[in-house]
Amino acid sequence: MTGRRSGRSQASHNETQPDPKGEESSGPNNTMSHPNLPTTEVLVVADCWQSEPDADAVIQRAIAAAAEKVDEDVAEAEVAVMLTDDAGIRTLNSNWRGIDKPTNVLSFPALQPEGEWKPGDAPRMLGDIAIAYETTRREADAEQKPFDHHLSHLAVHGFLHLIGYDHENDDDAEEMEALEQQILAHLGIPDPYAER
Repeated sequence: MTGRRSGRSQASHNETQPDPKGEESSGPNNTMSHPNLPTTEVLVVADCWQSEPDADAVIQRAIAAAAEKVDEDVAEAEVAVMLTDDAGIRTLNSNWRGIDKPTNVLSFPALQPEGEWKPGDAPRMLGDIAIAYETTRREADAEQKPFDHHLSHLAVHGFLHLIGYDHENDDDAEEMEALEQQILAHLGIPDPYAER
């Protein structure tokens, strides 16, 4: 088995908006209904994120792109993304991983219920993602990347962890990185692993 879990999750999506010609559009602000997109809720819990007013839209777009590219069924599922600061993520990192320092992103996959999901069942939680502003900003600046590109990468990375991808060994890391590269390329974002 590769870095993905074998269980399948299900999910829903944003409303479709017509373009000026009356046709459905799938641009960055008008997302065409897609049957495999989870509902993503972005919660800002640290004031430092106020300097990035587009963070919610960046994360929504990144997770939607990731959901479209994976084989997992994430329709009728939910994801929560918490935008925190270094102090908040350091606490989470210490409490859950025993590592007393901040990091850029943490993912907390939810336990999945037994059996098949059926229409009318409560939405499945894929899990939670936490992203730290200061670490994300430092990394983007150090790597001379636009902040929204790095934030997109972290959202995609976190989402892939929620559906079972990991990078605990070289093969799994290569598989996860290749998928991240494909998803980000679909968003017009250069390879985050390329040498600068």
